[in-house]
Amino acid sequence: MSNFASVKIVRSRWLPPKDFLAINLLGVIVIRPGTMLSARTINHERIHTAQMRELGYVLFYLLYVLEWVVRLFMRGNAYYNLTFEREAYRHEADLDYLKHRRHFEQWRRTKGKR
Repeated sequence: MSNFASVKIVRSRWLPPKDFLAINLLGVIVIRPGTMLSARTINHERIHTAQMRELGYVLFYLLYVLEWVVRLFMRGNAYYNLTFEREAYRHEADLDYLKHRRHFEQWRRTKGKR
């Protein structure tokens, strides 16, 4: 797991919400006490960190929330249909993905399953 040596993981009693395994806040992965993360989950969160860095943290969160609100009124699951989540789920198993990821990849392939 040396690919993830620089990943900061913090344990919290309050975050993430109970239905989530982890949450990425400003590039820091927050998990509940006793939670163990797989390399795949850590990679998923690292993809979000790459998205945050290229957009800027404020713009990333603004776009994430705005898209989520819009998708609440659309067919399907709002969370899984977010462009940011689609990219992260699509590539979470590829532990080398961030080495060859193109900028703004979340908007290159917005159609299809996660």
